[in-house]
Parts: sequence; structure tokens; C-alpha cells
Amino acid sequence: MKRKSISVTIGGKELTFETGKVAKQANGAVLVKVEDTVVFSSACASKEPSEGIDFLPLRVDYQEKFSSAGKSLGGFMKREGRPSQREILVSRLTDRPLRPLFPKGYHNEVQLLTYVWSYDTVNSTDVLGICAASAALTISDIPLLKPVGAVRVGLIDGEYLINPSIQQQKESSLDLVLAGTEEGILMIEGFCDFLTEEQVLEALDKGHESIKLICRALKEWREEVGVPKATATLRVLPEETLAAVRSSAGEEIVKASAITTKQERDEALSSLKERIIEELIPEGVESPAHNKADIGKAFKQLTAENMRSLILEKGVRPDGRGTKDVRFIDIETNYLPRTHGSCLFTRGETQAVAVCTLGGERMAQRFEDLDQDSHYKFYLQYFFPPFSVGEVGRAGFASRREIGHGKLAERALSAALPSDTDFPYVIRLESNITESNGSSSMASVCGSCLAMMNAGVPIKRPVSGIAMGLILEGEKFAVLSDILGAEDALGDMDFKITGDGEGITAFQMDIKIDGITYDIMKAALNQAKEGRVHILGKMLDACPAYNKELSSYAPRIEIIEIPPKKIGTVIGPGGKQIRAIVEETGVEMNIDDDGKVSISSSDAAMMERAKEIVKGLIAEAEIGKTYEGLVKSTVDFGAFVEILPGKEGLCHISELDTSRVDKVTDIVKEGDTISVKVLDVDNRSGKIKLSRKALLK
Repeated sequence: MKRKSISVTIGGKELTFETGKVAKQANGAVLVKVEDTVVFSSACASKEPSEGIDFLPLRVDYQEKFSSAGKSLGGFMKREGRPSQREILVSRLTDRPLRPLFPKGYHNEVQLLTYVWSYDTVNSTDVLGICAASAALTISDIPLLKPVGAVRVGLIDGEYLINPSIQQQKESSLDLVLAGTEEGILMIEGFCDFLTEEQVLEALDKGHESIKLICRALKEWREEVGVPKATATLRVLPEETLAAVRSSAGEEIVKASAITTKQERDEALSSLKERIIEELIPEGVESPAHNKADIGKAFKQLTAENMRSLILEKGVRPDGRGTKDVRFIDIETNYLPRTHGSCLFTRGETQAVAVCTLGGERMAQRFEDLDQDSHYKFYLQYFFPPFSVGEVGRAGFASRREIGHGKLAERALSAALPSDTDFPYVIRLESNITESNGSSSMASVCGSCLAMMNAGVPIKRPVSGIAMGLILEGEKFAVLSDILGAEDALGDMDFKITGDGEGITAFQMDIKIDGITYDIMKAALNQAKEGRVHILGKMLDACPAYNKELSSYAPRIEIIEIPPKKIGTVIGPGGKQIRAIVEETGVEMNIDDDGKVSISSSDAAMMERAKEIVKGLIAEAEIGKTYEGLVKSTVDFGAFVEILPGKEGLCHISELDTSRVDKVTDIVKEGDTISVKVLDVDNRSGKIKLSRKALLK
């Protein structure tokens, strides 16, 4: 195949897709270029469907090659290995809009591998990775139904920017990534500084216009370089199996689905499914008319049809609520006595134990990526143990889902944080999900906000969160507030929105259909605001304001500003001085390049001692001032006296006493404390002349 390419202008920059030169043995392989940033993506699929599964086994991995920016990893291992948090998040961003566009019944293994090969520190690679993966699938024989495009939208001084630069993103009050087809939006993930619903909708509209351009270009490109789609392996549910399951258990599915308690409903449906399998696959029959996988698919389809019909026709949900109703909320703050802040947040059958921990700079979470080697002073970690859904499962390092949910809740609360000047603490939040039946990430937002307030973090304004669902059949649709797990699994949308009554801080949407319209999005955002305000009211009833005092178990932090030229004095040669302060006082100390010294300790006396030492190190000897000094050493011609930490002056033998002194040690010895007066300070050398005699006259 000859090298072929296509270009489209997005956000004032040329986006170029190339294929035919690299990785020709893959089903599809594409390079995407914007200026000097190059992202590669490959798409491969197995020849036959995977046995014994009834879902799409899609694996997406995104990796940033440090060589792309002329760098190497900073640790001992120089080879890229386990994915970083950012790489996992971008992998999820890529997976979410593509997964709904595979045809039903396609169960072949699919692997998408995306690599950053060149990075110019100007153009973001995450949206390029989504476009590259979509393009690789589009021109391959893997049956993706439609091309997908992705862009980022920023907002600076009231102007919306498409694919803003890295620097512009830092100045933007909105960070929105959205992906979709020419017809509708499939996925959004955005964070903002309390923007209104109208501003968010306008940003989505602007972004979708650019997505349409990308999708049209990819559609034309597919006609030129694409190959026919391989659909022979699609597993279509046999009509006779669907009819048999409907005949055998149609009415019983309706009754079991009407049980309002999650565990009882799940047990009833599970028992019913097992009975149908035994009935339709009689024991001892060598060639039954139906297979177990098809019966399971038919049972799930009928369960979904029943739930969706009840909601659309009667407005009744599985737990008996109406479409706008929020589940019962129960809140208990200060739930754990020895933590710095805690909250038990329960909404229906979803529950989170949220904990806030405060600390100094050492508690910050370090990270390294293509742009920087830095640290997070605020981070939220989400834990989803298997017992929360009554199951036995893996426990250990964080799953991709846990990392994604934690980052969503973290960024949702970021807009409410105080400045470092007002509150110089590192803040670690953890959300421990102890029960789950939908919306656990939003329970994490609410519980973690309350845990911070309980810890005494002076947040700008409280934030709540709600997850919205959707049932769509033709032109008819219903938006659901505070969705259940079943409504997420069998419905068409999971749309999470956080903020307060005045604005939005975060939003994340995934759908299972091939796009939703502007009108549905608007209805969902407006209904979400009602639910968000309701939940926030319950939160403020339980905790009207943040605590004015920190927990007695939390460390205290104070900031001292020193002249930047004195940083070396406080640190000392090879860090000797600062280590000595830490060893003597037990405090935690950090100094930034601007001269801000952060001192953290739970011991007030030791904190004061550390402050005294630092102030002494940066202090200058004043001519004419009297000091209590420590004799550090004696020589024939006088004594060296430390009048300030690290600052010694010479008290000449002639200045030791009013009478003649024959021997220095007749008057003072090493280790003595004496009062001395500063006679002079040499501005060039810094030498200090001291006198004991001047104080004896």
C-alpha cells in the first residue's frame, strides 16, 4: 500500500492522518500529526470470537514514550513499564467513545495500542490518541460502525478555544474533552470553575462542530484506503431462543424486576435465570436447541425491555422511585475519631466512608510525565472492595476504574479548594466504598467534601454530585436522577455532574447508543441541577460550615518567607543545616525557590524552636546591639562567639575585659555563654567585631 494521508484543520491547526508506511501487518495503523507532535495507534483483532463470553473483549492501552520529548524516566528503571495514572486515564478516555460503536454480537478480541512518538510540549496528546485509535479502526476490517472524532475545549476571557495549547490550558477556566460521531456526542469529560449549564452546553456545541469535521474527513478517507469490514463472526441472538425465554419466564421476569431491594431483586432474577437454563437445556440431551450464552443474552434483553418499558410508559423505576426522585440520604460527620476529618455518606444502597488527612510537603504525591516532574498537593484515592457489592474478588493495587473514579471526584472538588497561602497543607482524601448500587463516584464527591469540612479545610463553597441516566426509544426519552446500578447497566447513559446551585465543577458522560442530541443533554443538565441542589441541602443540614479549628491530631503548618538569597544559608552545605534543624526539633521543613519555608509539626514548642532557628539564620548582626552568645572556640588573640545561628564574631582579647587580659581562657572558655556587643560588621567579608568590655563599663 502506498503511503496515504488526509488533513483537516481543527482549532486553526492542521491535523494530519497517515497510513501505509508503518505497522503494515496490523489490521489498521495510523499516525496522527499536529505540528511536531506525533501519535501512533494500531488496531488488531482475533480471527475468531472468544469462546464462552457474551461481551466485547476490547483492550485499550496508551503509552507516553519519554524519548518523544527528549527525556528519560527519572527513576532507577529507565524503561517504560507499568502505566502511569495519566496513561490509564487516557486509555479510559479512548475506550469509552469507541466501545458503543462495535456491532452487537461482535465478540472477537480487539486490542488498540497508542504511543506518543514525538511531543512538542505545545499540543495535547490525549485527544490525538482518541482520533488515532478511531482512524486505525475506521480503515481496518474491524467492524466499527462509524468514525469517532475527539477535541478539547477551553475557555479564556469568555472565548471558547478548540484544542488549546498546554499553556492555554493552564489559563483556561474549562478543561473539556469530548468525543462523538457526526450525528451526536458519545463521551464527555470536563472540569471547570463553577460554570453555568448554559456555558457548558455552548462549549459542547462548539466542540461537536469540530468533531463533525474530523468524522467527515475519516469517512472520506475510509472510502479511499479502507478495507471491507469483517462481519462474518457476529453472533446474532436466535429469535427462537428469545421467544423460548419470553414464553418460559416473561411474566416472572416482570414480577422479579418489581422487587425494590437490590439484593433480593438480583437473587430472584438469578434464580429465575438458572431455572430457565435448566428447562431449556435438559440434562442428558446431547444437542439441545439452545445454548447457555444465548439464553443469558435473551434473559438480559427481556429484563432490560421490562425495566425500560416501565420507566417510559409509567415513570416507575426498579426501586419504585419517579424519574426525578433522589434516594434517601443519611450523613454522619466525624465518623472516625482519630482521623483529621471523616464522614459516613449513605444514599440509598450506596455508601462511602470518606477520610481527610492533612500533612506537610512530604505527603504530596509525586509524579512524572512528558511535561514535568512535580507533585500533587491535593489528591483523592477511591477504593472499591468486592464486599461492597456482596462478592468475592481481587483486592490489591488500584484498578483502572478505581483510578478513573478517584480522579473524577478529585477534580470535581479542586475548584472549591482554598489557596496555598490561606491553607498551606497537603490534602489527601480517600473514599472507601462500603456499599454500591450506582453513583459511588458521586457519593465519593459528597462524602469527601464533608470530610474536608469536618477536618477544618476552609473550602470556598461546598460541592455535591449526582449521576443521571437515560432511557431512549425513538423520539421518546426519560432522564433519570440518581441512577441505580441496574439503570446504568441496562440504560443508555451514565452522566455525572458535580457543583452547587450556582455552577458546575465537573461532568462525565458515557453512553451505550451512537450519540445523544443537544436537547437531551440540556434536559439532563437542568434536571441534574435540581438533584444537585437537593443533595447539597442535605449535606449542609448535617454540616452547615467547615470547622474553624483543626483536629488536635492534625499537624500545624506555618510559612516563613525568607529572602531567596538566604535559601542556601538555611539549607546549608549538602543540606547539613536543614537536617540539623529537623533532627533537633522533629519538624518537617520544606523550602521552595521563592523563599517560602514551610514548617510542619504537631508539637507547638518544637515548631517555635524551628522558627527561631530559621529566623536566626537569616538575621543580620546589628551594630550596637547586644547579644547573648555561645563561645564556640578560643585562640590566643580572642574568642569566637556565635551570636546568631551559624553566625560567629570575634571578641578580641583586648575587648574581653576592662583590665588587661594575659590569657583568653582566664576570662572565657569554650561552651560559655556571654553577653557581647557588636562593634562593627565588614560589609565585604561579613566579619563581625564583638566586645564584652563595652558592656562592663
